[in-house]
Amino acid sequence: MAGKAEFTFDPKAFLATVGPGHTVSDLRKNEMVFRQSAAADAVFYIQRGKIKIVVASEQGKEAVVGVMGPGEFFGEGCLIGQPLRLASAKAMTESQIIRVSKAEMVRVLHAEPTFAELFMTHLLTRNSRVEEDLVDQLFNSSEKRLARTLLLLANVGQDGGPQPITTPISQETLAEIIGTTRSRVSVFMNKFRKLGFIDYNGHLEVHSSLVSVLLRE
Repeated sequence: MAGKAEFTFDPKAFLATVGPGHTVSDLRKNEMVFRQSAAADAVFYIQRGKIKIVVASEQGKEAVVGVMGPGEFFGEGCLIGQPLRLASAKAMTESQIIRVSKAEMVRVLHAEPTFAELFMTHLLTRNSRVEEDLVDQLFNSSEKRLARTLLLLANVGQDGGPQPITTPISQETLAEIIGTTRSRVSVFMNKFRKLGFIDYNGHLEVHSSLVSVLLRE
């Protein structure tokens, strides 16, 4: 499981360093941040809420390839010359994000070494997460992939975790993330609940004991 960044990001300090090329936006649930194939011209930071990253095929089939929460950046592909968005970003719940233009982000990275170091740590952590996701998809069963997704969403094994998953996440969305059907997710969720690995108390609570699913041969 990917470790947490060593530095603590202070949005107020960050906003004090950026110029006019930034905006703070409040999003409604299901509101689109950007669409696949739109111009990649900014980086985003999540102050609160959750954002899902969705890829659509030419046939219209969609897959959720990531769920981002407070303290995470997304849309950074524009910094390496990505002209168009490779995926769409959509609010899963009421959220607040900071949008920083590509030009302003480049300026801040050059002018603020501490922030540049934090951002690099973020990118390395994200890359590690992507590698773990790829291994997960290639070698683990759908039951293990679901367990790992729930553990990540609840921050189990990270500072401040485990935390209740208060954002409603449908079984359809979980199925899209792990690459299986909603019916199989339902079976696994019921199994996890009966074994005491998760609870439903107005929200989903994930217990550290769910890690045992990942340790099975």
